[in-house]
Amino acid sequence: MKHIPNFITSLNLASGFVAILFTINNDLVTASWLILAAMIFDFLDGFSARLLNSYSDIGKELDSLADVVSFGVAPALIIFSLLKTSLAIPAQPDAGNPATALIPGATAIMPVCAALRLAIFNTDDTQVKSFRGLPTPANALAVVSVVIAEHYADPGILTSFTGSVAGLLIFTLVLSFLMVSRIPMLSLKMSHFRFRENEGRYILLLMAGIALIFSGLNAAPLIIPFYIIASLIQLLFK
Repeated sequence: MKHIPNFITSLNLASGFVAILFTINNDLVTASWLILAAMIFDFLDGFSARLLNSYSDIGKELDSLADVVSFGVAPALIIFSLLKTSLAIPAQPDAGNPATALIPGATAIMPVCAALRLAIFNTDDTQVKSFRGLPTPANALAVVSVVIAEHYADPGILTSFTGSVAGLLIFTLVLSFLMVSRIPMLSLKMSHFRFRENEGRYILLLMAGIALIFSGLNAAPLIIPFYIIASLIQLLFK
């Protein structure tokens, strides 16, 4: 029983790895769903560890390693794939085309910041009930929500965004910066259901619910901006 949390964490890692394989084959939608599956496994491993009271240093390190792959490397590769399509970069590097070197370098910032964010989290005792900086699953959700919304909903503005080199690069830099920032962010774990001390969480649910009801999957990319807004609002109640 004590190995169940680590097994679930391994499913997180496996989902992230397979997502990378699908991204390499330009199937970004399937890759995005696999990253979402990795998020579910990431939630379940912590839930099962608490339920079974099964904690270990190995499990803590394995969880961070899995998160780097699933929520750092995989979403960064999705952005690289979108940039490569926008710039029509060939599969093989071209020494005469600076973009073949600059674009991979720019997208590499995301997994580096994800790894740094997780290393800080593992050594920071103040991040028990809340976070400092954007959690790595939120970073991944910000990326995959764009892909899923563009595929299943009315593409419109999203297609213009995913085809914009400047937009994608700014998106990458902003998410990377937020991960290593010290901005207080909500933890979605709730010790009780009273409004008091859960103001930001209920505001997030309200904003996301209203947006999804009226806009459907078109509103999916707004979830992380809503999360950041709700985190900042929560500060006002402290």
